Amino acid sequence: WDFLILFFCLPVVIFNEITKKRLLGDVSCRIVPFMEVSSLGVTTFSLCALGIDRFHAATSPQASTRPIEQCQSIIAKLAVIWVGSMTLSVPEILLWQLAQDTSPVSGGVTEFCTMKPSSNLPESIYSLVLTYQNARMWWYFGCYFCLPILFTVSCQLVTRRIRGTEKKSECRGTKHGQCESHLNCTIIALTIIYGLCTTPENVCNIVVAYMSPDMSKQTLDLLNLINQFFLFFKCSVTPVLLLCLCRPLGQAFMDCCCCCCEGCGPDTTSSEGSADSKLKTEMSSSIFFDKPRETPPPLLALGTPC
Repeated sequence: WDFLILFFCLPVVIFNEITKKRLLGDVSCRIVPFMEVSSLGVTTFSLCALGIDRFHAATSPQASTRPIEQCQSIIAKLAVIWVGSMTLSVPEILLWQLAQDTSPVSGGVTEFCTMKPSSNLPESIYSLVLTYQNARMWWYFGCYFCLPILFTVSCQLVTRRIRGTEKKSECRGTKHGQCESHLNCTIIALTIIYGLCTTPENVCNIVVAYMSPDMSKQTLDLLNLINQFFLFFKCSVTPVLLLCLCRPLGQAFMDCCCCCCEGCGPDTTSSEGSADSKLKTEMSSSIFFDKPRETPPPLLALGTPC
């Protein structure tokens, strides 16, 4: 979803700032906010799911030999996260619409997006959209800011408490304990990046809600642009951070990039290196599940399509 934001929303916003014309017109006014809010939902619920996974790993009686989670189960969780995020973002499609104004400087017609429900909507839907608009600021703050941060902090505190009391002697100094600590640091890093990038938007929303009559349209547009570029920054940093901190995922990504290049030939050295990397990937922990550590896993259990 981060890549969708960068490849679709970022060019639309830049084109609008340069030309003062809205690319794709009214469609982009509705789709861009929908995708941006969906991005916040995907990140929020993903962090919550990762926090639950780390908590289960800490409270499992035999964490090092926990069975491998099936691929269908992981896909089902991701589907729930994505579908749920998109469902909660549907009001954004009905809330925004394209508007035009005459620039006092150049005298030309400028296009911009305004948060105003269409009067052509059915009365019941129109009232729901208005209710969403009135509660949008606190919904943003509660669901897309407080929920992931509090959820991650709570899971980490409980996990550290359990590990410190019950499994302190078992996990300290072992390879499994180091992998668990590494995964916890990854989740904390993702949460910190998300919190830093969403804080300005929530602060601006609260300030604008109580001071908008005293602020000019240019100031409001500038604040909105800054908030959008913080979101773009988050979408740019998160995949890189995840690939760097999660070694199995980063190794699989590099293998795919190497195999997609024309110069990557199936020589003996690369085959041996690929086999070693697959074995290391099998022996490492994943973000979503823990693999058994006591018996060596088969080489063909995990690998890229390449």
